[in-house]
Amino acid sequence: VVENKPGAGATLGAGEVAKAAPDGYTLLLASQTNAISATLYPKLPFDPIEDFAPIMLIGEEPGVLVVHPTFPAKTFDEFLAYVRQNPGKVDYASSGNGSGQHLFAAMLASMAGLKMNHIPYKGSAQATTDLLAGQVPVSIPGTAGMMGHIKAGKLRPLATTGAKRAEALPDVPAIAETLPGYEAYVWMGLLAPKGTPQPVVDRLHRELVAVMALPDVKAFYASHNLEIVASTPAEFGRFFRAEKERWARVIKDTGAKID
Repeated sequence: VVENKPGAGATLGAGEVAKAAPDGYTLLLASQTNAISATLYPKLPFDPIEDFAPIMLIGEEPGVLVVHPTFPAKTFDEFLAYVRQNPGKVDYASSGNGSGQHLFAAMLASMAGLKMNHIPYKGSAQATTDLLAGQVPVSIPGTAGMMGHIKAGKLRPLATTGAKRAEALPDVPAIAETLPGYEAYVWMGLLAPKGTPQPVVDRLHRELVAVMALPDVKAFYASHNLEIVASTPAEFGRFFRAEKERWARVIKDTGAKID
């Protein structure tokens, strides 16, 4: 049973799982947002890192800077020039305060010397709806969820957030080509509440390894420009803590805060 619990930078859903019985029956599909919230929300009633048992870093993908077709810029260089010429007049949508979409754009603004307005939503669905309608012209969501809209001409891709160009968008430059050092990924990982017995964590991990090896699952990930990672629990734990430190530096450097 999948229960979507958006809001407050993904902390609402994470908080429920943190308080759930550590029996392996209530799990959290986490993302970079969970690592970000560890710094951005200093007074949470739970620890976004330490109150969970890592199971697997499942996969990752780059984000993509997309604009509504009516937006004047046709290329990333034109985008930078336009925003610089119109400081404080360009809005960007995100799936919520403290989300990856928020911080990806905040990091871009900081590194490129841009002044944009953050418009947070209560989830990616609402943000995408207004983006497609042109209510908010700019966003940096994950590539996979945008490919259909890009192919249909409903959104224009200007740049991707990985260290190199995305395979699904080979003609779209990486932000790093213009701003060396810019790199950000959307990732997915499975967590259990702290205190979940190790045999339960190991069983969940074994089952997940088997699922990720299925041909149709591998084909789905490949067709959506998602890279399967399928880490061990220990590897995911180290990665999760490293992500917390990484985004803590970005938050400090950009001055990003909850609006």
